[in-house]
Order: sequence, then structure tokens, then C-alpha cells
Amino acid sequence: MAVYYASKAYVLSFSEALRCELAPKGVRVTVVCPGPVPSEFQDRAGFAPGFDSAILNVAPAEVARQAYRGLMANKRAVLPGAFIKVVPFLLRLFPRSFILTAVGGFQLRKR
Repeated sequence: MAVYYASKAYVLSFSEALRCELAPKGVRVTVVCPGPVPSEFQDRAGFAPGFDSAILNVAPAEVARQAYRGLMANKRAVLPGAFIKVVPFLLRLFPRSFILTAVGGFQLRKR
């Protein structure tokens, strides 16, 4: 999961950098951070849906709809669904060491 999470962080940073670099040329870049989306990904990764999936899930069609609207509105980032918007705020409230331990424990329980 470390590579997966690192890749997500890279895509976020890269998208934001591209947005800044390409804006003067009229190119829009919007990053989409959907959280869990019901798909074959969880099965292939060996994870069963848990509590996070129950409260954070957004249907793939709705993710696409919100992503498109965000791009058309020239938003920097789109976080589809009501509950996923709270996650970045919550991450700022806790020390990084706590978040890393919590995510590690959460991932171990999902196996």
C-alpha cells in the first residue's frame, strides 16, 4: 500500500504543478480525489469493503459527473461526495505520526 499511497501523493502534486505551469496557456488541470469507489480494484487488491467504504463510497458515474463539473468550473481539486471533503480537514487536526499509525492499523485489519 505504500507505493499506492505514494503514487496518489505524486499525482496530486504533479497535477497541481501542471495546473500552475499550463494555466497561462489556457490549459485546465483538475485533480480528482474520490476516495473509495465501488469497482473491481478492491477485490484485486485483496481488500473487503469496510466502514470507510460504507460512508465514503461514491458511484463511478457520480465521480465522473463531479469531475467533469469541477474541470468545467476550473477547480484545482474535486473531492466527490460529502464525507470525503472532511478528510483533508481531519488530517490537519492530528500529528502525522498518529495518521501513519492509524492508516497502518486500518490497512492491517482490511487484509
